[in-house]
Amino acid sequence: MRVVFMGTPDIAATCLKKILADGFDVVGVYTQPDRPKGRGMKLVQSPVKQIAQAAGIPVFQPESFREEEAVQTLRNLEPDICAVVAYGRILPQKVLDVPKRGCINIHASVLPRYRGSAPYQWAVLDGLEETGVTAMYLCREMDAGDIIDVSKTPIGENETAGELLDRLAVLGADLLSKTLTRFQAGEVTATAQDPQGVSYAPMLDKSMCPIDWTKTARQVHNHVRGLHPWPVATMTLQGKTVKVHKTRVAEGAGAPGQILGLTKTGLLVACAEGAVEIRVLQAEGGKPMPAPDYFRGHPLNL
Repeated sequence: MRVVFMGTPDIAATCLKKILADGFDVVGVYTQPDRPKGRGMKLVQSPVKQIAQAAGIPVFQPESFREEEAVQTLRNLEPDICAVVAYGRILPQKVLDVPKRGCINIHASVLPRYRGSAPYQWAVLDGLEETGVTAMYLCREMDAGDIIDVSKTPIGENETAGELLDRLAVLGADLLSKTLTRFQAGEVTATAQDPQGVSYAPMLDKSMCPIDWTKTARQVHNHVRGLHPWPVATMTLQGKTVKVHKTRVAEGAGAPGQILGLTKTGLLVACAEGAVEIRVLQAEGGKPMPAPDYFRGHPLNL
């Protein structure tokens, strides 16, 4: 079975490594064009491109599939199936029609919940105790295709979105390999998504960063976890904006946003209900630091 893989970031690279290790015939890899990054604005290859090149697989990086030449290049690969993981491009119908057995996608949520670009982050922001990955067919509507299979996992009480993604990458890689194996055996069935259960996970942005202390301690804690490692929650401390990387729900009471004091492991701040202990924070232009170390260099005026 001839497989074309489409993906860009680390979660996609984990999936590509898995199916290569499991012996699938990947005849081509599509990924985003190299982008300038860092202070020197040097062109950086995507994690998927690096894996593909190391394996000697042809890599294709079209800006879009609007040009017929880009679609014809895909046709020339004669794929039986396209496996798509966080590619970063919406595929037009003329691309979806190319592979003989369709295009499948690994999505980082339990569909139909959290369709969109930030599914695992919103699962954490909303305080879910469980999420997972879904193998589905791609269709013209975003993340709306029939579901082939689902793998679920609990979300840790203090787990950040970034930590969750690392686990979902492994879970998704296993599910992709399992799904491709089913295609090879001709044992694939799919179920339409329940429209009553649909919810969306829009992109995150920096306007979401400031912590709202009028929320409960649990909601503030979920906010910090869900925005890590990007764009990172922020608070105002002694007139300056600092990034808040890690918190814990704690006991305490006071006016929302009131600093209740320092503990051995952090800074205690009151919420509308309960308090949070800030354990890792970062001054502007500085590095993330454990709270005790931070306050040794930035004395707190209570």
